[in-house]
Amino acid sequence: MNLPDLTFSRFPAMWQLDGPALLLVLVLGGLYGWGVVRLRRRGEQWSAGRTAVFALLGLGTIVVATMSALAVYDEVLFWPAAVQNILLDLIAPLGLALGDPLSLACRALPGRAAAGLRRAVTGRFARLLAFPLVSSLLVLVSELCVYFTPYFETALRHGALHQLMYAQLLLVGCLFVLPVLTEEALLPSWCSHPVRAAMVFFDGLIDAVPGIVVMTSGTLIAGTWYTQHSPSWAPDVQRDQQIGGGAMITLAELVGVPFLLVIFVQWVRSERARTVALDRRLDAELIPAAPRATPAGPVGSAASAAVTATGQEVPAEPERVRPWWESDGGIVGDRMRQGRP
Repeated sequence: MNLPDLTFSRFPAMWQLDGPALLLVLVLGGLYGWGVVRLRRRGEQWSAGRTAVFALLGLGTIVVATMSALAVYDEVLFWPAAVQNILLDLIAPLGLALGDPLSLACRALPGRAAAGLRRAVTGRFARLLAFPLVSSLLVLVSELCVYFTPYFETALRHGALHQLMYAQLLLVGCLFVLPVLTEEALLPSWCSHPVRAAMVFFDGLIDAVPGIVVMTSGTLIAGTWYTQHSPSWAPDVQRDQQIGGGAMITLAELVGVPFLLVIFVQWVRSERARTVALDRRLDAELIPAAPRATPAGPVGSAASAAVTATGQEVPAEPERVRPWWESDGGIVGDRMRQGRP
């Protein structure tokens, strides 16, 4: 394969069509758009920001990973393939999850279909796979299997297996991100926002492990393939692998920052909504006290005369709190009433 030197100026112009990836993008985008349209026809609102993030960061990242210069050069250079895999494993799932497609589907689908979807995603097996610690380990094992078994080199030789690897990375990445960010209750009740923030931080450390191992490994990953297909202008195969490992670490750590920010924003919104709900409940529970009857006597007579003369209601004089010495029957009270110390 005779490809020109990959430069910054040439990178945006290099594209190739990937049929299965394009089909996946069209299906996901079509289903999401159908859900938004269905809600709006019923008079319900759906965030335009969520839609934009789902389309640009989620589906857009899939397009870039599978059809841009990364896909054009992934068979002759290791580092584009490494970046490609991280985009599918970490960044595309984050964009898809920020669009909250599960909540959209549960609101847009008819009653039985929505109930069936909720049962499917909240079943015991689904909860086990989506549990953050389990899904983080699945992401780690998935990436290590890709790079340190014959899987990756075999995928480079066979296009169908390469597409399967794309789907695996995307699916495993979504197993962690979707339950953490979705509004549907897919995690246990004890997984509060502080706990989720800690899990995201821990997951960021785990995500850096494959990049560190790739960058520091003395064993060439798919070394036979890249040695045979490396162009003359490419760096040394070992150096190429080190560049790819460094890119994996950088992207894995960078994606953790917006992930944590989203968790903190959700935390603030949740506390604000809880405060508003508590205020409303307290307002509903507070029953105004019944006005006390106006005592008979001169005051009551004056109020009645004012009502009769003007036709307007006169508010009853509030009951005054008498000083303690006026009601005290002891010696000290007698002295205070007489003005003596």
